[in-house]
Amino acid sequence: MNRNELLRLKGFYENELTNHILAFWLPRCLDKEHGGYVNCFDNTGERLLSYDKYTWSQGRFVWLFSRLANTKTRIFSQSQRNEFIRLAKVGRDFLIKHSLMGPKDVRCVYLMERDGTPKHVEGWEPLDMSIYADCFVVLAMAGYAAAAGDPEAYGFGKQLYESILDRIGTGTFNTLPYPLSSCYRAHGIPMILSNVTRELYTAAEHLDPGYRDTLREHLRVFVDDILYHFTDEKDVIHEVIAADNSQVKGVLGQHANPGHTIEDMWFMMDAADLLGREEMVERIAHITEQALNIGWDKEFGGILHYSSVEGGPPGDMHTGMPRETYTDMPGKMKPQTFARSDTVITEPVERQVLEGWGDKLWWVHAEALYTTLLCYHRTGKTQFLEWHEKVFSYTFRTFPNQDPEVREWKQICKREGSPQDKVVALPVKDPFHIARDLILILELLDTMVMDPGI
Repeated sequence: MNRNELLRLKGFYENELTNHILAFWLPRCLDKEHGGYVNCFDNTGERLLSYDKYTWSQGRFVWLFSRLANTKTRIFSQSQRNEFIRLAKVGRDFLIKHSLMGPKDVRCVYLMERDGTPKHVEGWEPLDMSIYADCFVVLAMAGYAAAAGDPEAYGFGKQLYESILDRIGTGTFNTLPYPLSSCYRAHGIPMILSNVTRELYTAAEHLDPGYRDTLREHLRVFVDDILYHFTDEKDVIHEVIAADNSQVKGVLGQHANPGHTIEDMWFMMDAADLLGREEMVERIAHITEQALNIGWDKEFGGILHYSSVEGGPPGDMHTGMPRETYTDMPGKMKPQTFARSDTVITEPVERQVLEGWGDKLWWVHAEALYTTLLCYHRTGKTQFLEWHEKVFSYTFRTFPNQDPEVREWKQICKREGSPQDKVVALPVKDPFHIARDLILILELLDTMVMDPGI
């Protein structure tokens, strides 16, 4: 790409961030009465359905506003950056006050009432239903601490981070909305921890420099876990493996989440830079390319939510059934727990895969826009620019809401691309992936424009 093409692309993405995504959220998200943010909108963004506050999303908002305040790209004035810090502090204060199970119980509740009162998820007894929520609170505190130089937020995040590591080590944690039996491991855990660790490192550079070596070692462990345990010999990441790190047969162990892989690969690129492991870059790029190859829907375009690790749907396209034969059919597949990695089982995650593999999700395509451009920049390989253009074309004809009063993206579409009213993960509308990737793309394009070689 030449400089003029890069500048045109930057102008497009800047407009998407400021006049579409932020224009939707800035007037709508702040809860001026109770603190925190409201985001239980429907898929179109036209109706607020609930004032419930998911800790997961509250943390994401804090991180996002902190990152907007701290972005290297020069598209915001100082007064705008100050406003982003103010918005981030509202959520920072809400989370410090309400997110923990108790003053000495460093675990996060999963769901809160509008005023911050803990709320049970229907059908579940524990309040700490997902360690992913804890991770997003750490992300929030790290991001805010880095942007505002706030030692209290940093200390809160560090304490919670160490609690997360303790619980991961002892296996005493939950992973709603992706519950998984303890005899398996999910790629999502080392994946999110690699990103959280990297973000905490950024905050520690100024607030806790003595902790940096510890964070670097944690990051190395998470990176190696992903690249050497979850990634197979074809450079395809399996979303689920056995607790002993062996592969699992059946749909559970032989499905990929292409969007997760693509997102994780820019995490890995960040980690490679911090750890000084330049040799990782080519493999990271190849894993990205493999995810795109197996996840791209050759019939309708776009990236499948789930695919087989060999490519295409994870089960038979016509029946929706896994390729293996289950013994407890007909009727519902009953969850079973087996310790052996060669046993065909049915887990809630597997049902999610079989029922939702053809969905086209906003966040998958947002992540692909950034990672493909990053891989092109880092490797110079033109196939990544071609992939970026392919994903770009599909994304912007499918997801942005054409209603000028909304303009934010539709989050969930059917396989052929039409919108669908469906919950994926949480019953919320969330700007996190889109806005984060747009910020990262703009910063990357700034770097690319300054490259004397173009």
